Amino acid sequence: MASRDVTFWKEAINDEMDSIMSNQTWELVDLPPGSKPIGCKWVFRRKYHTDGMIQTFKATLVAKGFKQREGIDYFDTYAPVARTTSIRILFALASIHNLFVHQMDVKTAFLNGDLNEEVYMEQPEGFVLLGNENKVCKLVKSLYGLKQAPKQWHEKFDHAILSDGFRHNNVDKCLYSKTCDDYMVIVCLYVDDMLILSEDMKGIIETKRFPSSTFKMKDLGEVDTILGIKVKRNSGGYALNQTHYIEKVVSKFSHLKIKDANTPFDSSIKLEKNDGRLVAQLEYASAIGSLMYVAQCTRADISFAVSKLSRFISNPSVEHWKAIGRVLGYLKNTKELSLQYSKFPAIIEGYSDASWISSVGDNLSTIGWVFTLGGGAVSWGSKKQTCISHSTMEAEFIALAATGKEAEWLRDLMMDIPFTANNMSTVSIHCDSQATLARAYSGVYNGKSRHISIRHEYVRQLIQNGIISISFVRSSGNLTDPFTKPLTRDLVRITFRWMRLKLLK
Repeated sequence: MASRDVTFWKEAINDEMDSIMSNQTWELVDLPPGSKPIGCKWVFRRKYHTDGMIQTFKATLVAKGFKQREGIDYFDTYAPVARTTSIRILFALASIHNLFVHQMDVKTAFLNGDLNEEVYMEQPEGFVLLGNENKVCKLVKSLYGLKQAPKQWHEKFDHAILSDGFRHNNVDKCLYSKTCDDYMVIVCLYVDDMLILSEDMKGIIETKRFPSSTFKMKDLGEVDTILGIKVKRNSGGYALNQTHYIEKVVSKFSHLKIKDANTPFDSSIKLEKNDGRLVAQLEYASAIGSLMYVAQCTRADISFAVSKLSRFISNPSVEHWKAIGRVLGYLKNTKELSLQYSKFPAIIEGYSDASWISSVGDNLSTIGWVFTLGGGAVSWGSKKQTCISHSTMEAEFIALAATGKEAEWLRDLMMDIPFTANNMSTVSIHCDSQATLARAYSGVYNGKSRHISIRHEYVRQLIQNGIISISFVRSSGNLTDPFTKPLTRDLVRITFRWMRLKLLK
C-alpha cells in the first residue's frame, strides 16, 4: 500500500474480492466448539509478457493450507495436469494438419471447486466486517492455498466439459476431444491454461462458448505464450522457444560470471561426488530446477548436462558450480534457438542409445531416447540406469526397453486423438547396436541375462503386438547420441539440426 503502484494493487485486490464474493466462496458463521480456523494472507504478483513488459497486477487471497490436518479438513489431493510431451505433440499435429490453436485462461480457477470437507478460515485482512469481528469464514468453495483446491477444481472442470460431449484421452486425462459432423476439436488443460485446437474456426468458437457460460474465462485469442513458452506460427508450422525465460535464469545467476559456451558440457571433465564442504546447496538446487524446466520444455540439447549435474544436488562442489555456469553460458549463447515443427514427416519415429558405464563411482550406464514428429522432437529423456549392465549390448537393451515404454505411451496417446486415430501405425525405433536388435527379435532365453529378463520379454511383446518395430541406424545418424554423452561443438550442431532446433526468425 506504500508503493507507487498502490492504485493498481487496490484494483487487483478489489477484483479478487469481487470474484470471491460473486462466487459465494464462504459464509460468515460462529466458530463451532473444538474447531480451529486456518489463517489467510494476500499474495501480490506482477505478471509479465514474454518481452518483459508488465502484463497485469495480480492479487490473490491464499489460505494457509499448511495448517490443515489430513483426515480432518482434507483427504485426497491428487490433481492431474497435461504432460509437456502432450503439448508438444499437439503443436506438431497443428503444424502437420494446419490447425488453428487458440488459448483461454480461467479466471480464479481454484475458486470454482466445491468443498466436501468443513474448513473454517479467519476473515481476510482489510475486509473484516464491522460488528462481525469474531465470526469466521466457513468455506463453501475451494480457495487458493487449500491442499485439496487443485483436485476440486479439476473435478469441476472435468465434469463440466464431459457434459458438453467431450471425452477423455485414454492416457492423458487432461486432453479432451470431440467429433461433430462438420469439425473435430481438442482441448488441453494445464491447471487454468486451456488450449483449443481445430481445423475449423467454427469448432474453436463453439468450444469457447461453453466454458465461458460456466466459468469466468479470458479469451486470449490465437496462442502466444503457454507455460512461459513463446509460440510463433509461420508458414511452415509452429515454433516454440523460451528466450525470455532463459534470459531471466541467466540474469538470476549472473554472479557466476557466465561466459558464452559452444557446448553444454565439457567432455574433458569427469565430475565426481563431493566428499568435502558443500557449496551453496540451496542455490544449486534452484539452478538445477530452472535448467530442468528449460530441458523438459524446449531445449533437449541440455538434457544430458542437466541429468548429470542433478546427481550432485545434495552436496555440490566448486567444480559442479563451474559446470552449471557452462550450461548457462551455452543457453545464453543459444537463447534464440526454437523447436520447430512442419508438415512432414507425419509419422512418429524414435531413437534409442546408451553409454556403457558412464557414471564414475557406481558403474552405471546412461540411457537416452528421442521421438520426432513433424520434423521436430516431441519426447526425449536422458537418465542414469538403475541396474548394472555387464556389456554394451545389455546397456543398449535396457535403453531400448525404456524407449519402447515411451513409444507405447505415445502411440496410445495419438490413437485417441481424432486427427491421427486412423493413421497411427507401428512406431519405428532406430538403434545403433546390431547385437541388441538380434536379442530383441530372438525368442531364446539366455540365463546370463536373467537380471533383464523382464525387459527382454516386454520388448518382445511390443514387437509381437505390432506396437514397435526396431531397425538399425549407424551411430553417426543416431539422434540420441547427445543424450548419453558430451559431444563436440560440430556434432552438437549437426544432431540438433536434425531435431529442428533452429534460430528463431
